[in-house]
Amino acid sequence: MNAYPLTEREQRILDEMERDLRRDRRLDRWMRTFRSGRRPVLARPAAYRPRRRTIALLAALSVTLMVTGIVTSEPAVIWAFAVVWPVTLFAAFRLLCRWTEG
Repeated sequence: MNAYPLTEREQRILDEMERDLRRDRRLDRWMRTFRSGRRPVLARPAAYRPRRRTIALLAALSVTLMVTGIVTSEPAVIWAFAVVWPVTLFAAFRLLCRWTEG
């Protein structure tokens, strides 16, 4: 389904090049380690699979920080809550998605 198919000669040359590259053990090893499953930075959060215990701890921490922030009005506590709360929501959302998949 290529728009510009290769001629027989070009295909043969390409096959020879691929065969030569497969024989190079250092290149083969490097290519295998290069494809070791490292995901792009943005794909890592999408692959996160939280546990119930983790979400329970995050929720308890969020509630504690929220109450402490309301009572004391300390900016550091409010900012800590602002950091922890979205992480808690994301983890809970990922867990709910996992439960509904199967």
